[in-house]
Amino acid sequence: MVKVKYEVVEHDGGWAYKVGDVVSETFPSHEAAHKAASDAAARQTVAGQTGGIVYEDRDGRWHEEVADGRDRPSTEVVDKD
Repeated sequence: MVKVKYEVVEHDGGWAYKVGDVVSETFPSHEAAHKAASDAAARQTVAGQTGGIVYEDRDGRWHEEVADGRDRPSTEVVDKD
């Protein structure tokens, strides 16, 4: 199972959360960023609808797949040390 980590970090004079290399908007406090990360993490685990997706890979090749709306990752919110 995939695990998505939401990491609360200092950012641009405030606080944000990041997933991988993607950083959220900036929040005025650590508490606000942590709450936003927790909310986003909770939404990530909600099942959706099964449907087709089309995407292009790094080599410019297109792929068509069926995405199972019940196949959701586990999530974790952590504070960066």
